[in-house]
Amino acid sequence: MIKETTRITILPIIIIFLLTACNSDIIYTDSVTMPQQTWSLSDIVDFTAPNDDTTCISDVYFTIRTGSEYPYRNIFLFVTTTSPDGNKMTDTLEYYLADEKGNWFGRGAGDVHELNLPYRSMVFFPRKGNYNFTIRHGMRIGDLKGVYDIGISIRELNR
Repeated sequence: MIKETTRITILPIIIIFLLTACNSDIIYTDSVTMPQQTWSLSDIVDFTAPNDDTTCISDVYFTIRTGSEYPYRNIFLFVTTTSPDGNKMTDTLEYYLADEKGNWFGRGAGDVHELNLPYRSMVFFPRKGNYNFTIRHGMRIGDLKGVYDIGISIRELNR
C-alpha cells in the first residue's frame, strides 16, 4: 500500500519536471490575436525580441493558428527583421498549412489548427539589444479570414 501511494505522489512531480524542462530552451515567445479572426493586409504583426546573449545559437519559428474558414492550403508571409543597429533583412516565405486533400498539418482541436513554421535555423544574434520582426501576409486577398493568431518563438539550441 505504501508503494502505491508513493508512485501516485511522485508521478505528478515527474510530469511537472519534464514539462518544465521541455520549455527551458525558449528564449522569447509572443503572439498576436487577429481581430474577428481575420488578418487584414493592413495589419502588420510586430514582435520585439530582446537579446542579451551574443553567443547563443537559436532557431526561430512562427506559429499560426487557423480555423475552418481559412480558404487556402498555403500562406505567403513577408517578414522583415531589424537588428539593434538598424540593419534590415526582408524575406518572402511560403508555408503549406494543409496537404492537397485538405488535411491540416500541425495539431488541432475542433476547428482550430496550430502549426509551427520554421523560419531560421542556427541563427546567431551578434548584437545586444532588441531585434524586431514585422510580419504581414502576402496573399492576394486583403482580408484573410480564419486566421486566429500569429506568433513567434525563439529557441536556444542545446549546447
